[in-house]
Amino acid sequence: GRGHFKNGFQGGVHIVRHADEAKDIASKMLGQTLVTKQTGEEGKRVDKVFLMERLYLRREAYFSILMDRAHAGPILVGSPSGGMAIEDVAEATPELIFTERIDIMEGLKDEAVERLTKNMGFEGQAARECEDTIKKLYDLFLKSDATLVEINPLSETPEGHVFVCDCKLNFDDNSEFRQKEIFTKRDRAQEDPREVEAAQYQLNYIGLDGSIGCLVNGAGLAMATMDIIKLNGGSPANFLDVGGGATKEQVQKAFEILNGDEKVKAILVNIFGGIMRCDVIASGVVAAAAKIGLAKPVIIRLQGTNVEAAKKVIEGSGYRMIMSDDLDDAASKAVRIAEIVKSAEDIQVGVSFEIPL
Repeated sequence: GRGHFKNGFQGGVHIVRHADEAKDIASKMLGQTLVTKQTGEEGKRVDKVFLMERLYLRREAYFSILMDRAHAGPILVGSPSGGMAIEDVAEATPELIFTERIDIMEGLKDEAVERLTKNMGFEGQAARECEDTIKKLYDLFLKSDATLVEINPLSETPEGHVFVCDCKLNFDDNSEFRQKEIFTKRDRAQEDPREVEAAQYQLNYIGLDGSIGCLVNGAGLAMATMDIIKLNGGSPANFLDVGGGATKEQVQKAFEILNGDEKVKAILVNIFGGIMRCDVIASGVVAAAAKIGLAKPVIIRLQGTNVEAAKKVIEGSGYRMIMSDDLDDAASKAVRIAEIVKSAEDIQVGVSFEIPL
């Protein structure tokens, strides 16, 4: 298997022939951090090792079902080249990637299944088993509110039997209320702890690799904020959308998450008050500062409902925050300040901001 462990052990998949060998291999994996193309350089801690029966395979294909925004419905993807990263196949031999779009109202049609099965290289008994497998996987996709069912490899034995040898499943978070049994199996230990904490407060948070923490209301404004940070030469540390109906407590928690991130060198608060009142945001930020202190520079851009009241809250808080009415100006200041803080840390010099930039 590809990937490596930070302890130097190579590969996340190994073939073993007896129990002692299995125990030895597992001991080098458990509790260690596995780094793959999917995990990034930080890797993921391994807390479980699966022991599976070895199958002798004639060949390996690829199959998946996912939601396709382009035609607003599910799409089947298949390839006769499986057992490897499908991205590599698509790049090197795009002619070996086959798709079948599904009308969600009409459902899965036999001719689409037969056509894809043939394109994936299955014949005879194997073709019949492949078609049956695809239909069952599509039923699973619908019944479980999945957004992705990926089989790699979908394999054929020398005897002509088809086996699902490896599977990846993604589920729609919005379906948790009716997929309770599935969601109880969720392993939070494999997720970013910041994202887990944010989800507990109904905050939309995605960790990134930059140095500027973003606290924004609305997904569109959050994306625009990240874009303008990049345009000014900086890099966002996160996507954080507090939503249109956030409470003071939610804003406080969002600020605490950003303030606790070591990668964050400056925090940019960008709020357009429509449904979300600016004074609620300001009160949450001030409450967080009072609770945990204001260790990092904060740049705030507020516009909209109760903006003047919000400014009074901040001005009367006793905490030093940089205010700006213009988003481009606020982003520029955030980038410059983050660079100053990072440079000071690199040479182990303290830095504070006492006057407006």
